[in-house]
Parts: sequence; structure tokens; C-alpha cells
Amino acid sequence: MAVLDGNLWEYNLAKVVVVDVTDDYRLMQPSLPTECYPILATVYVPLYLMKENLSSVSFLDGYLYDWHESPVGGDNSWIVGVVDCGLIQQNASISN
Repeated sequence: MAVLDGNLWEYNLAKVVVVDVTDDYRLMQPSLPTECYPILATVYVPLYLMKENLSSVSFLDGYLYDWHESPVGGDNSWIVGVVDCGLIQQNASISN
């Protein structure tokens, strides 16, 4: 009888830690180290999405993609930085 070894979902899903980088834009400051940003959510998405155009993936409603970090070392988590849409809408209304 065949026996499956391990968790197959680990090969099909990517763990994504979504962090809020809105303050970088609000305060016009350079980026901080990744661990300094507040975590908004941890989500699991199909791995194939991580290999495509990440800017088109909506990780969290009300936030837009800014940047990402691929997994490094033993940690298989992707880090995705997002910006609050409200800040962008606020800046657009000020410039008009």
C-alpha cells in the first residue's frame, strides 16, 4: 500500500505575511527592515500566483501591492508590503 509522506499542501500553497508599509509614504521616509512593519495578515495562496505578476494579486481588501521579499533560508514565508488605498485616494484629492 502506498503511503504519502509529509504535507502535500506545502508544495502547492505559499505562506504570505502581509505587512503595512503605508507610513513610509505618509512620512516620506526610506524603507525600514522588514521586521519593523506591522503584520496585517498571514494568508496562504496558490504557489503559482507567487511566480506571476504579484502586483495584480489582491492579498488584502483596501490595500495595494508595493513590494515583496522571496523566502530566505529555512523560512518558507513570502513577505508582501502593501499600502492603504485611503492614503492614495487622499493624496489624489489633495492634488486636484
